[in-house]
Amino acid sequence: MMSIKIDVVRIDIPEGTNVIIGQSHFIKTVEDLYETLSSSSPNLKFGIAFNEASSKRLIRYDGNDQELIKLAIENAKKIGAGHVFVIYLKNGYPINVLNRIKNVEEVVRIFVATANPLQVIVAETDQGRGVIGVVDGYAPLGVESEADIQERKEFLRKIGYKR
Repeated sequence: MMSIKIDVVRIDIPEGTNVIIGQSHFIKTVEDLYETLSSSSPNLKFGIAFNEASSKRLIRYDGNDQELIKLAIENAKKIGAGHVFVIYLKNGYPINVLNRIKNVEEVVRIFVATANPLQVIVAETDQGRGVIGVVDGYAPLGVESEADIQERKEFLRKIGYKR
């Protein structure tokens, strides 16, 4: 009889960073994600880690910031699921790179892109581990009021995402 164990993995997200977690299917993921991120902005700092699912089953990594590379490796190791990648960003936001990442040939899916407190729900079987889903931030406390709508719109204009 097969069994399954469910684990909740807390992801570390230091102040001023964002994390993107996704799934891919090929060893060249690290190089392709590096090219995608490095060409998106000259100011973007990032670290990438990718859990290989066959052959040597290593955590492959790259990036342009040693601290972010270290974070990506540590959290990819904690997740421990094959073909999962972890990207940490600084001096940029996921909205600036998500579509580019989604267009990388071997990227299968994006589980999350956030700066919120984050938990990854992982299933473990006799074969290995896989990501079931994520808990991104907290549950809502209510529905926005007219004042909240105005505040949201002003904020988006203040940070340059709307005119």
